[in-house]
Amino acid sequence: MKTIYSSLVLAGLLAAGPAQAAVSASDVAKTYADIAYATFDDALLQAKNLQKEIQQLLANPSSESLDKARIAWITARIPYTQSEVFRFGNPPVDEWEGQVNAWPLDEGMIDYVAKNYHHEMGNIAATANVVANKELKLGTTALPLTSITPELLVDLNELGGSEVNVATGYHAIEFMLWGQDLNGTNAGAGERPYTDFAIGKECTNGNCDRRRDYLQAATDLLVKDLEEMAGIWAPKGSYRNDLLQNPNNALKIMLFGMGSLALGELAGERMKVALEANSTEDEQDCFSDNTHNAHYYNAKGIANVYNGQYSRVDGGLVKGTSLAEFIKTKNPALHQRMETALDNTEAALHAMVAAAEDPAKSMKFDQMIAEGNSAGATLIKNSIQALVAETTVIEEIAKTLGISHFAPDNADHSF
Repeated sequence: MKTIYSSLVLAGLLAAGPAQAAVSASDVAKTYADIAYATFDDALLQAKNLQKEIQQLLANPSSESLDKARIAWITARIPYTQSEVFRFGNPPVDEWEGQVNAWPLDEGMIDYVAKNYHHEMGNIAATANVVANKELKLGTTALPLTSITPELLVDLNELGGSEVNVATGYHAIEFMLWGQDLNGTNAGAGERPYTDFAIGKECTNGNCDRRRDYLQAATDLLVKDLEEMAGIWAPKGSYRNDLLQNPNNALKIMLFGMGSLALGELAGERMKVALEANSTEDEQDCFSDNTHNAHYYNAKGIANVYNGQYSRVDGGLVKGTSLAEFIKTKNPALHQRMETALDNTEAALHAMVAAAEDPAKSMKFDQMIAEGNSAGATLIKNSIQALVAETTVIEEIAKTLGISHFAPDNADHSF
């Protein structure tokens, strides 16, 4: 979604004086770019590890190699979901994101599905099954699917004008590794057998050679896409250099990204929609039941930007002059309110993670949204309320910095 927001009016932001000399907008913007690069670079490193594990799965299909590929996928999501705060307000990221993280998807376009599979009404490609078919007829047009390549998968995205026709990215790979989650709001994730990738007589559900090609092509494309994004944020990256030319605008982008992810995307699209509809189709990591972690690390990404630090997957810490320090010099009480809001959000989302990961409860997000599950609904509502309160403070910070008519994207949700 493209959002138009007002120009920045910053009076005295870089004015001389003891309070401002110690913390400059330029330094804050540099830290933002450093964290963006480190986060996307980690996402790339973990995607390469996923690629390696998928190659092992295809070389030697087994329960063990499939489990390792699934673990690599879940691990790869940790840095990526922290990167989503950079999507809003940064056009190159927003324009790129759809090929990497689009959801929900009508998985019947990709591979076999259950007969009672629910898909978007009117989607002409909802049951196309690219894995099983070497040609796709769309009205009078025949689309050749002979070779499954990254280029073909890109062309299949939004086929027929439908946004749920998603052929690439994390969630297409997730579906290939887990298969459909046929448990509804009951316990359990997808249960695709490793033999779906076997060669010869062990092959189950047919077309294993093409299924293998699909998984390989989607994974290779993910790595390529992340290489591109890490590159534009690198120390000499093109977008990074453009961004740092205008530090005041960078501050606006930072706050817009934080507020839009918290409000419209995370509280709205990713939680409110699924809860109100009791719809597992609107769960983000729906095939793997990893949604609770995705939400937690989305919020973590917002905190990373405010606090000016990011913990890398190798244990290193990227840290610099922070937005938190900048706000503290202007309004210490407001800074403290923001820290409290971030802590409250983390606590609320951690409660969701704890419920999902507790062996005794094991209440994943798709169970939380089940009709009549008051305990699950409370966990989600608490998280939504915390994110809304956090966004209110972000709006006050924008006002303090002189940003007029500041409005984070609410994705047309009311709270």
